[in-house]
Amino acid sequence: MCLLFFSYRTTPGFRLVVAANRDEFLARPTAPLSFLNPTGTLLAGLDLQGGGTWLGITAGQKFAAITNYRDPATNRPEAPTRGRILIDYLTGDCSAVDFLQLLAASEARYNGFNLILGDAEELFYYSNKNGTTQKLGPGFYGLSNHLLDSPWPKVMRGKELLRPFMVETAQIDHLQLLTILEDSHRPPDHRLPETGVGLDWERLLSPIFIDSRDYGTRSSAVITVTEAGAISFTEKTLHRTEGRINPQFVHLTMNGSSGLQL
Repeated sequence: MCLLFFSYRTTPGFRLVVAANRDEFLARPTAPLSFLNPTGTLLAGLDLQGGGTWLGITAGQKFAAITNYRDPATNRPEAPTRGRILIDYLTGDCSAVDFLQLLAASEARYNGFNLILGDAEELFYYSNKNGTTQKLGPGFYGLSNHLLDSPWPKVMRGKELLRPFMVETAQIDHLQLLTILEDSHRPPDHRLPETGVGLDWERLLSPIFIDSRDYGTRSSAVITVTEAGAISFTEKTLHRTEGRINPQFVHLTMNGSSGLQL
């Protein structure tokens, strides 16, 4: 996943509100949002190539999201898939603190990543590019392929567009947030970051919503967790055929320790 916005304990009536885009090569096989376990207590999409996920939550409110850290000069093709980190946390028994301590011991195995991870009580940010764990307080955050709240144009624009509908409201409209995540505005070249991919790719990757022949926004998602612990997860998967984008929607909910498909 390449772009994540989340309101943590700042939206009236909600513990967590998440809006995210997953950007990936179009040929990479992927399964859409579903219950990944027989008990119906884990919601996530699935990367069928690496066996991991990019965004997931359990009925017990264990939450995890990951973005790649864009630094092509240090990428190693043989490194393990980063999406397995989320699966290990969401399906394991470790607390967030204990899991992050274990992860820190093996962080060098992975290419660069940013991780948002937590539960009903705490939320943390961790990146293996700086090796520090940050416990997050209430706030509205943005994360792309650099460090948390880096002032990239797409992060700043996304926070500006989403704030009225994610923070300054007591009513969260999933479809409205998904529509905002379609924003394709491209900033001027002088505002683009320099991450080592070249100007053409910096331009391509600069909007909130990315669209090209081989790479782009594959899905958008919204998660809400109420103060009472009710979880709603909506995913819009984008299928590209003959130059057209055809969306497919999945909406699933969980409450307490049980999962319910709507």
